[in-house]
Amino acid sequence: MTRSNRFTAIPASCLAVVMLAASGGCSAFLAPRDPYPITPPEPLAQSPVPRELEMVSLPAYVIEPPDILFLQAVKIVPKPPHKLEPFDAILIRVANAFSDQPIADAFFITPEGDVDLGPSYGRVKVVGLTTDEAQAEIRRRLSQYIDNPIVSVSLASASGAQQISGEHLVGPDGRVNLATYGQVYVAGLTLEQARDAIQTHLSNFLEDPQVAVDVFAYNSKTYYVITQGAGQGDDVAQFPITGNETVLDAIAHLGGISQLSSHKIFIARPAPNGVGCEQILPVNWAEISRGASTATNYQLMPRDRLYISEDPYQRFTSIVFKYTQPFERLFGFVSLGTQMANGIKRFGLGTL
Repeated sequence: MTRSNRFTAIPASCLAVVMLAASGGCSAFLAPRDPYPITPPEPLAQSPVPRELEMVSLPAYVIEPPDILFLQAVKIVPKPPHKLEPFDAILIRVANAFSDQPIADAFFITPEGDVDLGPSYGRVKVVGLTTDEAQAEIRRRLSQYIDNPIVSVSLASASGAQQISGEHLVGPDGRVNLATYGQVYVAGLTLEQARDAIQTHLSNFLEDPQVAVDVFAYNSKTYYVITQGAGQGDDVAQFPITGNETVLDAIAHLGGISQLSSHKIFIARPAPNGVGCEQILPVNWAEISRGASTATNYQLMPRDRLYISEDPYQRFTSIVFKYTQPFERLFGFVSLGTQMANGIKRFGLGTL
């Protein structure tokens, strides 16, 4: 093959690849589609697309970074033998304590590792002991003030509940941190599945743990509002999905439609990779706002792009200003220089 034949064959082969890709359905080679070829199509009376007054419930929430989960420890019982730790609560009862200073209450172990039994009895160090060992130690201390003290000690609550309860951020690796109990992978799980995974992990340290799991902050499910800037750059706003947003809600979050925007609005709804094509849903803003029509006031879904097109006249004026502004500045400098030169010529440098 000669050099000229090789160069003519290359464009032909590229064209064949593009045509083959375009014939296979959705493809990145397809040209951008105009959602308004002539006029916005009339929506069907029974539209399969959810919209105002015909909303649907979203599927079970799937946890993803950077959601924040709220965990509540319902049942946290350490496996025996449990060594008492700071912030554990132990229930201490002394049958024959002083009548004016009874001992029958739950006592928290201080960060120093002891419990304060009151001014008459003092402090007893119990950290690192089992409940039986702590009972013997407390009996030994009280025997200095009470003849043959009758003491019982039991665990009221473990400090591990404090480590589990509260807000937990799902990290970039899809895990939540449970402090001394390690980390649990929860990304891609529903709340029920995440609860089971956390309880299974905690069962390595606790007796039949029970934990309630809820979402504190829905950070991973969002939609976008993209506003063309009429030649001044596009604005992108991100809002969380709560399951009840419509086109009207999204525009209300923006504070209305900008002066640079037109009423040419549509939703670009992505499709899963390799499954169908993305949807383009034209929006009739005049009907929604002035006519209270719900036909195109669609319910927004996670990852939707609500696109607000620019006003063509505003774009034209912006482009004209963009290209004429340098000349205006140049003429301004020339005019200022001419004015200064005339002043020097007429009045001299001493007067400037």
